[in-house]
Parts: sequence; C-alpha cells; structure tokens
Amino acid sequence: MYITANNCHAAAGCVGRFVNPITDVCWKCLFPITIAGFKVVSSSMPDTNGSGRLICLCPKPGIPIPVPGIPVGFWEPVRLVDVTKSPMCMVTLGGLSFGSATQKGMKDEAEGSAFYHIHLYVYHVIYWLEILLDFICLEMAAVDIAYLTEFDPLWSDDAKSAILNPETLLFQNVAAYQACIADCMSCSAGLLASDYAFWCAECQGMLYPFTGTAAAHNGGVGTSVLMVSKFMAKMHRQLMLWGYYGYKGLCGKYPMPIIKKSQYRLQMTYPIPETKSCKSIGQTEATWQAGREFPVNGEDFGYLIWRKRDCCLQ
Repeated sequence: MYITANNCHAAAGCVGRFVNPITDVCWKCLFPITIAGFKVVSSSMPDTNGSGRLICLCPKPGIPIPVPGIPVGFWEPVRLVDVTKSPMCMVTLGGLSFGSATQKGMKDEAEGSAFYHIHLYVYHVIYWLEILLDFICLEMAAVDIAYLTEFDPLWSDDAKSAILNPETLLFQNVAAYQACIADCMSCSAGLLASDYAFWCAECQGMLYPFTGTAAAHNGGVGTSVLMVSKFMAKMHRQLMLWGYYGYKGLCGKYPMPIIKKSQYRLQMTYPIPETKSCKSIGQTEATWQAGREFPVNGEDFGYLIWRKRDCCLQ
C-alpha cells in the first residue's frame, strides 16, 4: 500500500504513540512454552491444549518422505491494531494522519451506539528483534500496514456485510445471547473463550455483524476490544488470517474461515500499555479498564495481537 508523503501529517484530533518493543510489550505473554507436549516454561495465563503429540511428521522441500520432528508450542506477537474514531488516524504510528473524507467514527448518545475504524499492521517483533534467532517456526516479515477499514465498504454497512456473514440472523435471539453470558463467566474465571460459541464476543457482546458498529457503547475500552474481536473474525472469514495452532498447524498454517478465539490473546498498547498480562478474547474488561480511557488522548486505542503457534521443529 502506497500513500504519498504530501498527504501525511499530524492532525488535530489524531493522537497516538509508537509502540516501544521493550517497555510496551508484555513479554510474559510469550509463555507457556511446550516441547513434545510438556511445559518447559509455565504461565498463569490460560493456554490451548496444543497438538497433543510427542513427535510430528511434516513434509520438507527436496525430501520425498515426511521428516520427523518435535512439536513446539508458544505464543507470538504478530499484529498491531488501531481502534479509532478518526478516519486515517494511525494511532500506532504516533498519531500520524493521512486525511480522509470517509465516515468519521462517532458515538450516538441517544441510541448508545458507536462506530470505529480499524487499522491492521504486520508486527513480527520476535523476528526482527532476533529474540529467538533462526527459529524456523517464526513467521518472518517486516512491519507493514496490512488493512485499513476506511477502504472497505462492508465495514460501515451492516446490511452489505451480510455478504460475508449471512448467518447473522440466526443469532439474533435470546438463546444466543444467553450462551454469550455463560461464556463470559467462564472466560472471566480464567478459561479460554469457547470456540463452539463462535458468534460470541463473550463479555463484550456479539461478534456479528462484522462491521465497525457497536450497538451498545458501554465504555471505550470494552467497545474497542469488541471492535478488535469483530475485525479479527472478519479477517478470518476473508481468509486474511489463518489457523496456526493444534495438530493441524504443526506443518504450517491452514484456512480458518470461522475464527477460533482460543488462538488469540489481546494486549492494550495505547493509551496506557497493559504490560502485566494479556487478555483472552471476550474476557471482561472490568478488572483492568480503570484509567485506560480519558478525554482527548485516551479516546482511541491500540492493541497487540498474540497468536498461539504450534509447529514441528525439524
């Protein structure tokens, strides 16, 4: 994606800060680390069950038969996300604005709704900091802008977004909402979000529709977490995010059109970095949101997405 420098400026109303990879990243979120199904570094944060195998067999270029290896599991920071009401305001790029005539995000005080734009960045900080040098399981890529919802007409239109998620109407009922409430309780008790209730964002509400509209704005932190969850579900449906964990991920990524929420952890990086722990998708924000939303400089948000990775180390 190319944007001319002449259109780039720091605009009034656009605020942000560059992420410091040393002080703003919760490096404890890398854990636990498992090798051959055994935890070599533990963690208090919930983890997936992994591949459940002692050895693995995966193809290798130039070799006609599968090559044995050892299953390794860990969490890696892979994406940065802006959640902003100001179109083309790059929160993670220090509040840089490229200017836009697209719809400005807003909060409707009468209806209690809100609208946000999302910016997705490729951010493989482990790779370019060389924390795990020459580790074959790491995805290797430079920092880059991967997606801007300002250029996606489906993000601002609930009706048109049904092209991607026609099943939305199936979950507009009391039973579906009750399932989300039950999952919210278990997720907030220290468990991972349920992948079976794929329509839920647990404590933040419903993942559907895949748009930037929040029907109920109950605070900037909770709404921004919901926006990130909805956006990630949308990216999976568009096959722009894939699966990397479990036995299916040992030999490489695989299509995952319906998001597995347990594959991800979220960490706030702006306005106040949360460096003590990561949060499961759907976990209540009530225990950590205090002081993380405030006027002017604290109305837009940034998050670091951590992804569970299971791979076959050969």
